[in-house]
Amino acid sequence: MSSVIENIERAQLRRVPNFAPGDRVKVHFQVIEGSRRRVQVFEGVVIKRQGHGARETFTVRKQSFGVGVERSFPVHSPKIERIELSARGDVRRAKLYYLRDRVGKRARVRERRYTGPEEAVEPGLLHEITEATDADGMTAQETVGEAAAGSEPDGAATAAGAQAPGDADADADAAADADAADAGAEETRAPGAGREDTEAPDAVGEASPEATAAPSPDAEDSTPPADAAGAEGDVTAGDEPA
Repeated sequence: MSSVIENIERAQLRRVPNFAPGDRVKVHFQVIEGSRRRVQVFEGVVIKRQGHGARETFTVRKQSFGVGVERSFPVHSPKIERIELSARGDVRRAKLYYLRDRVGKRARVRERRYTGPEEAVEPGLLHEITEATDADGMTAQETVGEAAAGSEPDGAATAAGAQAPGDADADADAAADADAADAGAEETRAPGAGREDTEAPDAVGEASPEATAAPSPDAEDSTPPADAAGAEGDVTAGDEPA
């Protein structure tokens, strides 16, 4: 058996009193009913104990209203809160199957007389929980940490090498997009500037005839009208003596 399985089973072992077939015990086990949890006591005579390690079981038999009732329990079950030893049985067999054929007083087991003080056993785990190790004596966390530390530099170099071409391509694409944007902006600005230059002379040409057609105030004062000049000439010519 591998050391991993042995460590797992070793961590499941619990402290139980030293009882044998023929002894009268009280088993305090948990009963779950929906969301409720309670402790029930099953008292009887141990008729057999079989197996070893974490898979060891024992069977308890009792008489309930004249009917024999048997129940098997795992010795190291976490649902068993504690096992109380009530009396020691004076038997010389490992399997007390003959009690199944007996009824009443004949089904009882003779008790031993005082054999000394019983050892007090506190319920709980027999051994402290330890992490499983491999053939080299390393735990799973140590193995994973060592593998990660060994592969971290190679992974960083690979990641850097993989990112360099991608970054170069990204920079080239960004530069090409920027050049295309600048060229488009220049093209959009050129037609607008030509229209402004061509429209300016037209505006000046339209405004120049008006400026030439409008007489200035000085010209009106200094130059008399043609009709007025002709009338004065006629009057002057008629007044002169023949």
